[in-house]
Amino acid sequence: MRQKASTLTIALSKGKLFEPAMELLARVGLISRKIAGESRRLVFENPATGTRIMIVRPSDVPTYVEYGAVDAGIVGADVLMEQATDVYEPLDLGFGACRLAVAAPAAIRSNGRVSKLRVATKYPNVTERHFTNKGIPIEIIKLYGSIELAPMVGLADCIVDLISTGKTLKAHHLVVKEIIASSTARLIVNRASLKLKYQRINELIEALRKGLHGGRP
Repeated sequence: MRQKASTLTIALSKGKLFEPAMELLARVGLISRKIAGESRRLVFENPATGTRIMIVRPSDVPTYVEYGAVDAGIVGADVLMEQATDVYEPLDLGFGACRLAVAAPAAIRSNGRVSKLRVATKYPNVTERHFTNKGIPIEIIKLYGSIELAPMVGLADCIVDLISTGKTLKAHHLVVKEIIASSTARLIVNRASLKLKYQRINELIEALRKGLHGGRP
């Protein structure tokens, strides 16, 4: 689906950031609240404002934005930390707050290991940078879900994952050993769109900024 020159296309992440992102866009008048409730759709059009919303996997949002398939996107900072995409990041939206952390069974030994530390994660790049900077040799085990199970079955010594309340960790007898970074939702923009649709992008940034504080343009 090619973009019209006059259309501003925004990619949103599926999952926990979807509802607050749609609520914010509805609050500033870019989409209607009726449309915002139709969460099974993947493309939302609002001809009145010349806005198109596309719903994609969180890990795909930066790619869509970088290559210009969309003009802008809303995605978690954790995804941006993991991927080295060339996008403009003008706004921290504040919602979806969580932490990227190292977690392990409470009784794990923190030193004295001879072999490499085995770390299960969906964030191999962030994990490698973190432990390399600390001078700790690791073996990364890439998983795509149920990361908390890895220490329970002996697949890994610890995990690096995104946490919010910590209830899932507790349910699997894991504790946070270290916080790597905090993560919130971010607005990202394609660099070419920033030049070609300068006015519309700036209007989007200002509208979202006001919307975050309960205002409306």
